[in-house]
Amino acid sequence: MQSNRRSIFLAAGMLLASPAIMRHAMAQPAPAPQTQAPGFYRFKVGSFTVTTVHDGFVARPLEGFVRNAPLAEVQGVLRDAFLPTDRMVIPYTVTFLDTGRDLIVFDSGNGVTPAGATIGRMIANMQAAGIDPTKVTRVVMSHFHGDHVNGLLNAEGAAAFPNAEVIVPEAEIAWWGDATNETRSPEGQRANFANSARRLAPYAARLRRIGPDAEVVPGVRSVAAYGHTPGHTCYHIADGADQMMFVADTTNRPELLARRPEFHIIFDFDAVAAEATRRRIYDRVATDRIRITGYHFPFPANGFLAKEGSGYRFVAADWSGAV
Repeated sequence: MQSNRRSIFLAAGMLLASPAIMRHAMAQPAPAPQTQAPGFYRFKVGSFTVTTVHDGFVARPLEGFVRNAPLAEVQGVLRDAFLPTDRMVIPYTVTFLDTGRDLIVFDSGNGVTPAGATIGRMIANMQAAGIDPTKVTRVVMSHFHGDHVNGLLNAEGAAAFPNAEVIVPEAEIAWWGDATNETRSPEGQRANFANSARRLAPYAARLRRIGPDAEVVPGVRSVAAYGHTPGHTCYHIADGADQMMFVADTTNRPELLARRPEFHIIFDFDAVAAEATRRRIYDRVATDRIRITGYHFPFPANGFLAKEGSGYRFVAADWSGAV
């Protein structure tokens, strides 16, 4: 009998304690996911809404990336920026603009890439941002390097933006659209001829060519920025008193190329012209305090450039929690 009473007391104690045990079990946090949050960010330019969408990154050898400076000097600039000195890590960020009348994307990202690749993240990040590629009305190209045009096609090889007009700089399509220019192009860029033709083909009936200082849509104008490629073009965006500029590939990473605009990199078609363009465009945005987005700037690729010595310093814009 005494044994039975002991068992009853023990059982009653467990029942009284069970809510506390349950609360403790419920309070244990779930393991944190091992993936990054979706990569998109929004801000306003007047009444326009800008969304930057991350497309991943690549790492490439640093040696030979800058052609007119010793490796040790390049490493020193990267070290000062707290970046790796044994490789060049290049991010990709695509800029979308909603004017209320048009949904525009500047360049098209890397497109569909093999599983496990560190690039090609734009498609998933567009979905997370609520951007439907069928609602994009204009694809505005800065130039025809593969990381900018490959996203024009989807996994089936059809138009990734099926209802969009594609707007291209006249000087850019004139060069890469003429096969007789192939032998006059840097060897590493000759693949652009066939690649850009294939990527643009589904849009042939919806292709518009523009010159410098042309109105793309109300509030968006082209800005000639030749050098990185023969027709490389930036785009100035304005609504009311607010303005910004998509500076495309005027530099690669700003911590290196804006800081040292005299550096000539492997990707520039005409490095001397690219340097002159870099200084002209960056003098303008620094002097007029124009917000910028850049294709290879650190995500969310949104901020300002300040003149500093013979170069420029990238100043990330203040993070805003809402638009």
